[in-house]
Amino acid sequence: MNQIAVFSGSSHPELANEICAELGVPLNPTQIKRFSNDCLEVQLQANCREQDVFLVQTLSAPVQDHLTELLLMLDAARGASAARITAVIPHYAYARSDKKDAPRISIGGRLVADLLKTAGADRVLTMTLHSPQVHGFFSVPVDHLHALHEMARHFRRYDLSNTVVVSPDLGNAKTAAAFARSLGRPVAAGAKERISDTQVRISAIIGDVQGRDVIVLDDEVASGGSILELLRHLRGSGARTVRIACTHGIFADGAVARLAAEGDVAEIVCTNTLPNALLQQHQKLTVLSVAPALAEAMRRINNGDSVSALFGEGGHAQRVAAE
Repeated sequence: MNQIAVFSGSSHPELANEICAELGVPLNPTQIKRFSNDCLEVQLQANCREQDVFLVQTLSAPVQDHLTELLLMLDAARGASAARITAVIPHYAYARSDKKDAPRISIGGRLVADLLKTAGADRVLTMTLHSPQVHGFFSVPVDHLHALHEMARHFRRYDLSNTVVVSPDLGNAKTAAAFARSLGRPVAAGAKERISDTQVRISAIIGDVQGRDVIVLDDEVASGGSILELLRHLRGSGARTVRIACTHGIFADGAVARLAAEGDVAEIVCTNTLPNALLQQHQKLTVLSVAPALAEAMRRINNGDSVSALFGEGGHAQRVAAE
């Protein structure tokens, strides 16, 4: 590889270490200090001059602190004369703020994209954005990965002859259909209406789940309210067992325990885009690593190779470059 320097913020150093192990490069130290007035200061403690710099920082709770850390890291790398700076954001939390669905509200996804560029990001590497239109918020190149290959590899260990993939809503149906095709299985979807951040209403299941084993596929699980509502309808439609799969396991306020307590839930699968070491102790939870995928994408960015080629024909990685 060309000259490369990888740094991590405080949000998920375990993932950054895994990525560096895959790349065969050291994780350079970062010093983060909080002053008595609650302001943060970041120092990158290794040479950045004319280096291809990757800053790994997922936007996990506390999201605002970790976002500010990332902005300061970007500014520090730019001030240190880095040749190119890539913000590696496995979970872009503000992707959910992607539209103006009420008067006088902010569109956080676009604002944060602008802040990243202003702070010094030359490009962004992320995974499973909440909605495709978030790409349009960025004025720097975005390499968008997702974890369908990792999840498909995991679920192929099971007998899937009686399985159907279910999307909790129609917005995620296209991704669920691609996942179902990779497993050679049919797809169904819930007709969902969001009432609030934690409340949804599902009016029907579109597709046949009678007597079937179900894999529920979603981009993220936060409070688990959507999944619990979907489970109620799946039972009413005669589904047999349920496995829940998502890329971003936020699992706020004991969501894993609530979902695992449902008798027909056989397994909950997520990836390590967010730090969830304590949750891994739950017997129904399986955490898949996306470090190899992120490391390979970083290697390709560094070498000037295609990132979308990682996913083959059909393009499960989407790349947007707005010059």
